[in-house]
Amino acid sequence: MAEKKSTTKKAATENKETAAKKSTTAAKKATAKNVIAVNAENIGFKAGDVYQALAAAEKALTVDEIAKAAKISNEETLLGLGWLFKEGKLLSTDDNKVVLA
Repeated sequence: MAEKKSTTKKAATENKETAAKKSTTAAKKATAKNVIAVNAENIGFKAGDVYQALAAAEKALTVDEIAKAAKISNEETLLGLGWLFKEGKLLSTDDNKVVLA
């Protein structure tokens, strides 16, 4: 009987290790998918997406709201916002929202 318990414990430990390796591999794969090409053309397109989302909303939006409306990531939204702020096309509000200038 004692052997069965140790075998069961050993199998449980191996299953935990296998699960940990799988989750680490999955995390690495998920990170690889979120690569953003940082070049003027791509950022310009993201700025256009942000501008269109703000124009359609006709009100001030948060970064998360803009990302959801434009169907882009928060990082891409921030890149687009930076572009538009530099061009003077946006204003920020007191409550951390952005609106077209």
